[in-house]
Amino acid sequence: MRIAFLSPFHPYRGGIAQFSEQFYKELSKQHEVKAFSFTTMYPNFLFPGKTQYVPEGESSEIKVERILSSVNPFSYIKTALRINKYKPDVLIIPYWMSFMVPAFSAVCLLLNKNIKIISLIHNAIPHEKKVMDKPFAKFFFNRCDGFIVLSQPVKDDLLSLKKDADVIVYPHPIYNHYGEPLDKETACGRLGISSDKKNLLFFGLIREYKGLDLLIEAMNKLDESYQLIIAGESYEGFQKYADLIEKLPFKENVKVYEQYIPDSMVSTFFSAADVLVLPYRSATQSGVIAISYQMELPMIATNVGGLGAAVEASRTGLVVPFATAGDLSDGIRQFFSEGSRIEIYKENLKKEKNRLSWSNFTRSINSFLKSFCG
Repeated sequence: MRIAFLSPFHPYRGGIAQFSEQFYKELSKQHEVKAFSFTTMYPNFLFPGKTQYVPEGESSEIKVERILSSVNPFSYIKTALRINKYKPDVLIIPYWMSFMVPAFSAVCLLLNKNIKIISLIHNAIPHEKKVMDKPFAKFFFNRCDGFIVLSQPVKDDLLSLKKDADVIVYPHPIYNHYGEPLDKETACGRLGISSDKKNLLFFGLIREYKGLDLLIEAMNKLDESYQLIIAGESYEGFQKYADLIEKLPFKENVKVYEQYIPDSMVSTFFSAADVLVLPYRSATQSGVIAISYQMELPMIATNVGGLGAAVEASRTGLVVPFATAGDLSDGIRQFFSEGSRIEIYKENLKKEKNRLSWSNFTRSINSFLKSFCG
């Protein structure tokens, strides 16, 4: 099978680019695959973070044709012509936000009709909703022949917009490119923090729906034996979180690394922690869970969307009933009081690590793709 893949790739950073790169590598083991990407993904004045690109020195072995500008209609035509010239059987396009709909939809409309369009949906409806999200998503989904989703809540959102969608559900596979875990003392030494405390990790992009403020407030109810590590960049400004930290009785026990975390540092942060905390107000699935599986780090998650269900079903951590500071603090204390259960979580993490491999993911997706090609 010949496959075209239109997505963010290196040098763009973030979960979509990382997922696409790993999926591309797996598909390339069995198929001819060509990567198409952006010349401009977001105009700089619209991008809320510090930079859209990976740090200098991070490289990729994938050869990518950067051709699409999200804001230049002439590039939509050029991109479609280049994909048509490649003559793929299938085009895979990830979907995560409505801003990309004009570019992606235009490309799809200009493709040769024999090319099957498969959307890999990370979020059918964004967590931070806008009026245009549903109609835009519906317009794009109607251009597609099939869909890959990573959780049941995303499938439910998709079917609410396109009732006849031909869709396959497969959980987020486990990343394997962050290196091996370190011992806790070594990792804490690299970060310059104490290794003799109960270390809680909040990791990833900081957004309102991820509930970091709830986790900080939960620290009010915990004693000085607990330490919170915050690692990730905020797109909305960090000041409100800094103000909450300043009010804590043990504010020196909150260590903040408000920045993009390069791949080379991921293992250090996860190895320094005793547990990953996911205090989300809403969720479908999370790529951070996939990192936690790789690093074999147990989790504490709120019971929202597919998040709590994934942790509970795999028995890889503790799920708290509601996204509140009180429930989080109770869950954190309970987690550390059940030493034997922590070992069970770690054993189950190893099992999930094997089950949710990229090879298993790609094997299932291969069968799905072939069904569209006769």
